[in-house]
Amino acid sequence: MTGLCDYVYNRTPNGQTSWSRTKGLAEACVEVSRYQQQFQRRGSEQHKGCSGATTAEAAPQHPGVDVHADLVVDKESNQILREALQSGAAGLLRLKCREFKAVDISAHEIVPLLDSLDPSCLRRVELCSLRLTGFLEILPHLTRFPELRSLKLWHIFMDGQHPTPQWAMGIRCLAGQLGMLHSLQELSLRSTWLPGNLSQILCDLQAPLESLELPFCGLLPVDLTFLSQSIHALALKRLDLSGNDISQGLLEPLRLLLEKTSSSLLHLDLMECYMADSDLAVLLPTLLRCSRLRFLRLYRNHLSKAMIKDLLQKTLELPDLQLVV
Repeated sequence: MTGLCDYVYNRTPNGQTSWSRTKGLAEACVEVSRYQQQFQRRGSEQHKGCSGATTAEAAPQHPGVDVHADLVVDKESNQILREALQSGAAGLLRLKCREFKAVDISAHEIVPLLDSLDPSCLRRVELCSLRLTGFLEILPHLTRFPELRSLKLWHIFMDGQHPTPQWAMGIRCLAGQLGMLHSLQELSLRSTWLPGNLSQILCDLQAPLESLELPFCGLLPVDLTFLSQSIHALALKRLDLSGNDISQGLLEPLRLLLEKTSSSLLHLDLMECYMADSDLAVLLPTLLRCSRLRFLRLYRNHLSKAMIKDLLQKTLELPDLQLVV
């Protein structure tokens, strides 16, 4: 049951309602588990009244079914999902989570759920809108998942409006914990204030990343310079730098970074980067060297019709380009 949208929306006479696939699946697992327990109790009671019958004959065991699913947990589904995972190890329906996403619940509510998941199945984790201390509480529990490939840590809050020594220390701890995820290939840090800190965050990773998303992170030239000189540059297939201001000295470091990634890059997102015609004119020759590029997004930049026409005409020579936004 992987690859399905979690929330199903239906229009009713009283407005729009939503149904959570994760909650429905968890309720089904719990209901079947309760039925199984009742069946086993009845079989045990019948066994007591039947001379010569064995326990196996009185209550035959079904091997059960592994249900592979992508789980999205929120305040409504948290309790029932926890019950389903805790009762599922010996149940008829056993939840196996491939992708885990937590929305609007606290770190101490997320940790028991992660600890209840089968370590061999989890591939992707997405955590949203927590304080840095919350992420640091959760990340050590991800080391038990050897197949974890993708991690999204969106909108890491910091106390106050400006970085503090505690924030800097927390960033170093975050880097150390990321370095313990040996299979990590995709990292997303959307809407997290990281100017000048990218080298610290990525320095402990054991292998090069194939996907790096850093939208709206307030990056500085030093961050892109580090990235272009790192082990990740030659391996990146997906790069998202949307929301970072090109006019703040990022143009030349970005051009150098694109040069380094040109042989591997498939997906480039530069949405809302305050890019003008002159900036794109500087980048365009380097973009045309990205021979494997499939997706390019330049939405919400200050580009003229003439520049867009020039871009579309010149990128026709990129054989794999499928979509330009």
